[in-house]
Amino acid sequence: MNGDTLYSIGDLARRTGLTVKAIRFYADTGLVPPTDRTPAGYRRYGPDAIARVELVRTLRELGIDLATIRKVMDREALLTDVAATHADALDVQIRVLRQRRAVLAAVARRGSTPREMDLMHRLARLSEAERQGLIDDFLSAVLDGLHDHPAFAAATRSLTPELPNDPEPEQIEAWVELAELLQDHGFRTTLHGMAQDLGADRAPDAGTGRPLILTEAVRAQVTPALEAGVAPQSPAADPIVAALAAHYARILGDQASYDTPALHRRLAARLEQMHDPRRDQYLSLLAVINGWPPPESLAPALTWASQALRTRQWVVREISRNCP
Repeated sequence: MNGDTLYSIGDLARRTGLTVKAIRFYADTGLVPPTDRTPAGYRRYGPDAIARVELVRTLRELGIDLATIRKVMDREALLTDVAATHADALDVQIRVLRQRRAVLAAVARRGSTPREMDLMHRLARLSEAERQGLIDDFLSAVLDGLHDHPAFAAATRSLTPELPNDPEPEQIEAWVELAELLQDHGFRTTLHGMAQDLGADRAPDAGTGRPLILTEAVRAQVTPALEAGVAPQSPAADPIVAALAAHYARILGDQASYDTPALHRRLAARLEQMHDPRRDQYLSLLAVINGWPPPESLAPALTWASQALRTRQWVVREISRNCP
């Protein structure tokens, strides 16, 4: 065929895979005008009509409206600009769909009520500014009174969720669950009390100037004992308890009293206060949202250390009771 070949509307339909009705519609709207007509009035199309039909079909499949397609075909708008605009619009739609999917998955997994589903939906749709306001309100309540403490900045960073601009579904689910925790008054109160007590205890390490962290000592000292199967009531636990007590005494700035029943009671109370399942839940959700490695639960180590300390307090009381 040469360049002067003209096609009937049926030929054009067969070559492009569209229906005659669709091509006639595109012709009537001016998107694919006929090149010529026969004496009887039948439309005839040139070779360039095939390319125009295929371009129109592609743009329609990508969701671009007919008015915009007409501007592209008439060269009133650049195809690259139209593509960029619609790509941005699709990004927004994808984020919305991810949010909806995450909420529905959470509802299905948790067996939520309609009211809970509505709450989750609203939490997922919060703007970045609204999310930040919720986070700031939570941290302000939890860390109230500790702004001058040397560990304040580090504590704030370690507790702040940062949902990315294009989150994965599991990050949205984690955010919804975390947002519910942020508004849990009981959790706020518990965490505030924990922060106040640990803040009051904590003193800078004399060698480094860095605040000593009780959880670091518990993990470092107790994890090997758990792995070795050391029972908290056994004599093998004594040096571990002594090491924890000595570390806590350094935190308090009172190393002389590390082996006293009073310090053991105070340390046991701190560890039991830290042993709140919601704390582990918060840290796990935070890791998902921020893309951090999943944290290792401190719960087993806290349980072991508390039992070991309480056992030794009981032994001391029995010895004191039986001594004349």
